[in-house]
Amino acid sequence: MSTLAPISLAELTAAADLQTRVDRKYVLTRAQADVVLAGLAPDTRVLEIDGTRAMAYESVYFDTRDLLSYRMAAHARRRRFKLRTRSYVDSATSFLEMKTRGARSTTVKERIEYDPAHRDVLTEEGREYADAALDGLGISEPERLELLPTLVTSYRRRTLYLPASGSRATVDTDLSWESDDGTTILRPDLAIIETKSGSRISDVDRLLWGHGHRPDRISKFGTGLAALRPDLPANKWARVLRRHFGV
Repeated sequence: MSTLAPISLAELTAAADLQTRVDRKYVLTRAQADVVLAGLAPDTRVLEIDGTRAMAYESVYFDTRDLLSYRMAAHARRRRFKLRTRSYVDSATSFLEMKTRGARSTTVKERIEYDPAHRDVLTEEGREYADAALDGLGISEPERLELLPTLVTSYRRRTLYLPASGSRATVDTDLSWESDDGTTILRPDLAIIETKSGSRISDVDRLLWGHGHRPDRISKFGTGLAALRPDLPANKWARVLRRHFGV
């Protein structure tokens, strides 16, 4: 990908905002990903900010002691939530994000700016923001929930723009997960490719399918926590856990 032309964040947003989109995720080895990405069209462009293409990301996920958020996801509850801070390490900026799924299976992700120094705690403002979102989801007395930092994920992300299909794709590498007790999983040998397209199939999807890869069910939060905690229910992510995490 080093030979591909760059694209700025402003250009990418203007060309492929994709508020309504179809997302597909694939888990590959780094070697497999390199083979697939070598077939990208020459006009593919790579997001570049201040000369950097592989952006460092860190997310801190918050959950209750009995892992309410995790259990809702693992059992595919119609109403569920995911609360995290997402930090863009290179630019030293952070956001507190709440992702909810309501009764009609619609997913909503909202976020507010957050102090990077507090990315692993819920400030008073952060707690108010979370409680309002949980109340809107129909969770009674959300202020009674003790929300604690439960999982930290980090990785490097490259973002691609494909002009022919007007689609985007991200490639995450140098993946790591750390639980609240300090247990860590490092997977530098893996790559997670996520395609984001509108009504047309992404060119990256076609490339992946051509090499025999099909979409995987994976969540950095759910799958990562299940890999660290084999005692947790994880049938939803069983295939990925078995093939790529030895669980």
